[in-house]
Amino acid sequence: MPSDQPRTAYVVKVYPRFSETFIVTEILAREAAGETLSIYALRPTTDSRFHPQLAQVRAPVTHVPRPYKLSAEWETLARAQAELPRFGERLGALMPLLVRLDPSDVGQAVDLALRLRRDGIDRVHVHFANMASWCTAIAAALLDIPFSVTTHAKDLFHDDVDRVVLREVLRRAETVVTISDYNARFLLTEIDPDLGDKVVLVRNGLELSRFTYRDPATPGPALHVLAVGRLVEKKGFSFLVDAVAGLRAQSRRAEVRIVGEGELAADLAAQVAAAGLQDAVSLVGSRSQAELVAELDWADVMVAPCVVGADGNADGLPTVLLEAMASGVPCVATDVTGIPEAIHPATADAPATGILLSRDRAGLVSRVADALHQVADPGWPRVEVARAARSAVERDFDTTTQAALLAATTGALV
Repeated sequence: MPSDQPRTAYVVKVYPRFSETFIVTEILAREAAGETLSIYALRPTTDSRFHPQLAQVRAPVTHVPRPYKLSAEWETLARAQAELPRFGERLGALMPLLVRLDPSDVGQAVDLALRLRRDGIDRVHVHFANMASWCTAIAAALLDIPFSVTTHAKDLFHDDVDRVVLREVLRRAETVVTISDYNARFLLTEIDPDLGDKVVLVRNGLELSRFTYRDPATPGPALHVLAVGRLVEKKGFSFLVDAVAGLRAQSRRAEVRIVGEGELAADLAAQVAAAGLQDAVSLVGSRSQAELVAELDWADVMVAPCVVGADGNADGLPTVLLEAMASGVPCVATDVTGIPEAIHPATADAPATGILLSRDRAGLVSRVADALHQVADPGWPRVEVARAARSAVERDFDTTTQAALLAATTGALV
């Protein structure tokens, strides 16, 4: 690589985070392409399990402490006044943003700026337009360096999103990366039409070599159903449980494994027990990437009955759907945000890549049950669907291609 290649930092709220494998995949792809990266995390992880791919990341990780005392914040400001050129002037120009933030986040942002300057960072990329992006926007302004931000889902759609802060941060970013065409439209119609050409599409990618494709076999007497994700409302797993109860009432057999942890674990367990489905539905907890491959080998179908939560939160495009598509496991999913860009019915121009359902809650249970009936039918064109799905992932979601696009569009390569 050229010797004048910019030094790029990744800023994230938490690192490592078990559920954010796409960030690690992206970092590894950029490092494989020859980039030298650094990682800065603003909150400690609370995860108890970690994916082995973390050990392959070469980038040094700096955990930036959050100040909890005014004296600590004052000390940081004093150092910044001494070390950062035009610090007072630049901090004052940020006041419309600063007054809407927690003071400790502002202190942490100034500390981040000091660390980025010390480490010789030339540009910053941040995942999620949440507090990590606020801190990054402040730090980048204090250093007069460019930053880019990848927006996802909860940072856009949740009712708690402060759209004033969001617009301010995105306007300050050099590049606003979106993971789907749906999100790009949302940004330009609902958030800020003036973002214009600043918004670019870079999809979350997979390291395809880790997911070996196999043609799906005809299911046996019991359909093997896999669902993966955090046990939260937007994943819609309660609709899957009710659908399986309906199948049982029609003497249709299904074995379901729900992989994940979350706040609704107890509620789902109670729902399973109340329906008498303990022998059919298993809540198996979290799984590593290697363990997930084994789950995919077991599955006849991956089901993602996603809905829009009562708080407005919605999925972007669950990575696990792409992993299933890459592995040859047919998928059933709802048309939430970016999911139809991967899973869609047959059109005049393209074959079906899965079964896509309406996300409307009314009738969703019966639609999921009907889709499972369809997948279990020996005559359903599962091989054709699976091959089309794998081709779609290879074309649109290869992490090597997407990471190179990210590096190019954010100016990380010169």
